[in-house]
Amino acid sequence: MLDQLISDPTVRFVAFGTLKILVVFGVLMTFVAYAVLVERKLSALIQDRVGPNRTAPPLVLKIPVLGKLLQGWGIFQPMADGVKFFLKEDFTPDYVRKVYFWIAPAITVIPALLTIAVIPFGSRLGGEPMVIADLNVGILYTFGIVSLGVYGIVLAGWSSNSKYPFLGGIRSSAQMISYELAMGMSVVSVVLVTGDLNLGKIVEFQAAHGWLVFYQPLAFVIFLVSAFAETNRLPFDLPESESELVGGYHTEYSSMKFALFFMGEYANMIASAAMMVTLFFGGWSLPFVGAPAGTWLGGLLHIGIFLAKMIVLVLVFIWVRWMLPRFRYDQLMDLGWRRFIPLALANIVVTALVLAALKS
Repeated sequence: MLDQLISDPTVRFVAFGTLKILVVFGVLMTFVAYAVLVERKLSALIQDRVGPNRTAPPLVLKIPVLGKLLQGWGIFQPMADGVKFFLKEDFTPDYVRKVYFWIAPAITVIPALLTIAVIPFGSRLGGEPMVIADLNVGILYTFGIVSLGVYGIVLAGWSSNSKYPFLGGIRSSAQMISYELAMGMSVVSVVLVTGDLNLGKIVEFQAAHGWLVFYQPLAFVIFLVSAFAETNRLPFDLPESESELVGGYHTEYSSMKFALFFMGEYANMIASAAMMVTLFFGGWSLPFVGAPAGTWLGGLLHIGIFLAKMIVLVLVFIWVRWMLPRFRYDQLMDLGWRRFIPLALANIVVTALVLAALKS
């Protein structure tokens, strides 16, 4: 009976689709939690500090050597932070626009989760493609969903009825819209080279012909810098800039509402890293190195390769935050409109001319 159910295409699609959603969501939330820990540890290393090294359950501390080692690494710090957010008082000021104030954090975090749905994190495992939704227009879907994230930040700034959040929301909307243009145009040259909007097909193209970062280095640089601006990470964290705006658009938030903004930022960072791996670094493939196709070992190896590349790019995001100063707002807008958009347009034209010359 079970074999008959699994052999039914509809049941199989629903069952494996649900399983992939649950696994990917669990892995993403784990990455979000421990990306915060890695950031705190790396910033401590850069600034000659120790970082989190105190939190650990009493039972773990009783384990000889290993208990102290896990405590020193701060392994349990994300769990303590999560418990703290759940237990903190959820305070809503009287002067805010309450409905919009409550839904803004959810609107911020949901697009980051939806973006992951179309990113192929492996080839095939047990005959199943390692992507939740294998869309033929995956790139268009990604940019359509990413563009929705700005609404949450704008709503948070406007609904707070306070000058600092409002300024942060205005800054963020202008910044994200500006750099979305450059980011989208940088991907046009990738589509020209591969001839496909399906992210899985783009990875297969790179597995056969080499990573696109070597074909389109300028597009990668534009996409990378735009990703910093889209995720509000230093040196582009003008919407938050604590020294000017206290905390920007999330100044009035506390408890789990603030945690959702925090999760959204790190989930967006991980999604951006995953997109860069897919578009420019061959996704789950390695140059000149094959894996047993169609086997469980090969499928697991491909997933490991994808995650390793993604982790490296996340570390780049973290490292840049603690090494570079914040841009002035005029510098940020000048870079986006007067540098990146003309460069992206020129890159599209040059790519199209080269491809036309090669085909003629």
